[in-house]
Amino acid sequence: MDDTLTLPGLDAPASIAIDRWGLAHIRAGTVHDVFFLQGFNAARDRLWQIDLWRKRGLGLLAADFGPGYLMQDRAARLFLYRGEMAPEWAAYGEDAEEICTAFANGINAAVDLVLAGSMPLPPEFETLGTRPAHWQAEDVVRIRTHCLSRNAASELARMQVHRLADPETDLLRAPLSPPVPAEEWRQMARADLPANALAVYELATAPVTFSKERLAATLDEAGQWSQVDAKKTVHRDMEGSNNWAIAPDMTETGRAIMASDPHRQHAAPSLRYMVHLTGPGLDLIGAGEPSSPGIMAGHNGKAAFSLTIFCADQEDVMVYETTDQGRSYRYGDGSEQFTEVTETFAVKGAPDQNLTLSFSRHGPVVWNSDGAALAVRTVFTDPGSAPYMASLKSMRATDVGSFCQSLETWGAPSVNMVYADTSGDICWQPAAYVPRRSGWRGLVPVAGDGSHEWEGYFTAAELPGLRNPECGFVHSANEMNVPEGWDHDSRPIGFEWFEDGRADRIADMIGNGNARDVAGSCALQCDTFSAAAAGIAALVPEGAPAPARDLLRGWDGYARDDSAAALLFELWLSRHLRPALLDALAPDPDLRRFLVPGNIPTVLRALTGARAALAERLGDRETLLTDTLAAAWQEAVERFGDDPAGWRWGDLHKGYFRHALTPLGTGHDVGPLSTGGSSTTVMLGHYDASDFRVQTGASVRMVVDVGAWDNSVWINAPGQSGVPGSTHYDDLAPMWAAGDYVPMHYSAEAVDAATVSRIALVPGV
Repeated sequence: MDDTLTLPGLDAPASIAIDRWGLAHIRAGTVHDVFFLQGFNAARDRLWQIDLWRKRGLGLLAADFGPGYLMQDRAARLFLYRGEMAPEWAAYGEDAEEICTAFANGINAAVDLVLAGSMPLPPEFETLGTRPAHWQAEDVVRIRTHCLSRNAASELARMQVHRLADPETDLLRAPLSPPVPAEEWRQMARADLPANALAVYELATAPVTFSKERLAATLDEAGQWSQVDAKKTVHRDMEGSNNWAIAPDMTETGRAIMASDPHRQHAAPSLRYMVHLTGPGLDLIGAGEPSSPGIMAGHNGKAAFSLTIFCADQEDVMVYETTDQGRSYRYGDGSEQFTEVTETFAVKGAPDQNLTLSFSRHGPVVWNSDGAALAVRTVFTDPGSAPYMASLKSMRATDVGSFCQSLETWGAPSVNMVYADTSGDICWQPAAYVPRRSGWRGLVPVAGDGSHEWEGYFTAAELPGLRNPECGFVHSANEMNVPEGWDHDSRPIGFEWFEDGRADRIADMIGNGNARDVAGSCALQCDTFSAAAAGIAALVPEGAPAPARDLLRGWDGYARDDSAAALLFELWLSRHLRPALLDALAPDPDLRRFLVPGNIPTVLRALTGARAALAERLGDRETLLTDTLAAAWQEAVERFGDDPAGWRWGDLHKGYFRHALTPLGTGHDVGPLSTGGSSTTVMLGHYDASDFRVQTGASVRMVVDVGAWDNSVWINAPGQSGVPGSTHYDDLAPMWAAGDYVPMHYSAEAVDAATVSRIALVPGV
């Protein structure tokens, strides 16, 4: 099926070929047209999604959806980039402004066709009675609230836990690596902050939610929508990723392999979008976000690259003693006034509203009350920190030296980049703007009086890295991978890393030769073994109920979707063991709410005695294990029958992709889909114990055969398209759940053979 469209703004004839899996292969005669058509294609496939993201990020929701969104608009505008554009554009490359201008104009070309009735209006606009808006180039980079936030919320939670208990108890919430000396806690600001002091920040970074009540809110009720319902988001600390690069000497083919599977919150449409961009000097294929030009993971025909989160600390909660009825704050030997900016907000069904935004020298003020105020100092309001935008440089690097150099202006989010090229080079290089802190580590709210200032940034040029290691591979899984010998006291990078065992498992499997080809790396991405789960299962006492004891003792630790033991174990861990352990260690409900659900590695250490102070407070471990396992067995019997031969983990553990309009009864969700994995497996399948739906996992899986590009494979979830009813809206979801992949066609011959439809595009006026 072929179509022809006339597009004003296009330089020369071009085409978009759609393969059988929904991947768009864009071919254009100029670099301008490549990115113009990337924007056009993003709007063709994801217009509702990117329009909502833009309006959320710029604080324009209330104009479409009414007073229930006014406070979220105000929160978002607090965190918009407000600096000079020259250093902003420069950080992303000398042609970044031109690329973003072309991309935005391509989106606008699609919007014009939709508004003219020449392209279909996605159904979500019809449901809500809204229309898509036009973009400016600056919109692409000024929006920062979709950046993965760092540890501001953790700092505030740590303050609350320390006041109710002690630092040891807080490890049940967030382990620290390396350990932190006790004197660090003396840095904590002397202020009585409420638990919701960061509500404005959380609202600024939250996804948009819809309900009949919120859409019907009046102007008088706008303040009722000032906080995020915790049930509408997932714990951000679960949004990790895996990646690795294997040197040619370690593979069957003598070619390098690069693998990537970023873990993010699941939704329909997918967070990621795969695209193939071909033009003069460009032949890029990979994954990005549909609202941004370029790709952040994939390859360029010479080099493959991908990223995971490097858990550097890029935020601080700054606490002020206020004066002058909250208009000023103590700083140094005197005081400074908060900067106030009044902005106008359009509101559907109501007059325009003028609201005041307040800023300190450190950043947006998110709380001000009773002689104290709080601001968030965050990297992502500084120049060069638009999420992933420095990939406009790194995606075009074709040798390891220029790749690492391109990362020196990568601001946010903080990432582990892995790289492999056709010459055989591989590398691992963290990239971020990491604040230089002297005499403190950034783990608790601190005074904003000048005693805790950042002294510039570490950049990728000063962070550790690794090229062509003797072991033959590099990898990351959000673990504490700063090398031994780094001085964490004088050069602190971060202390809140993932300790879920994924990184060790990946290293073991690659080191033992289990990922020597594309199929092996695919199997590793879909690996469901959990060392943490096996460790807890090994603690089952002899006196535990025999059927449950024997099932878990005979378990191999793999959370396969057809595993009865995995079903029993996860029921036990999530609904019985962890809650009972937290009840024992934190009987105060005001304390326990900060610790839920309980960090699994810390739970294991408490049960084994590796955290002696916690183990001592735990009491009779065997009784705890026995009683909770008996309760889990009973629940399994009641829910799935008394014969464990019929139990399957996948009958409980379901992949699910929720659409934002589901509360309005639109029926655009994808799922449920039986799937394996857990919160501590390489194939991450993090779930909420209330319903066992997989809330966070691989958004994309990709394995690249470096140099034999057509051998590469990938999978997106639930599909490439964001248009409900499209063939490609949910066609990839069943394969994703089963751990299957589809071809990542690259060569012209392979693309042409796989093409099922083509759009011919011609310039117009």
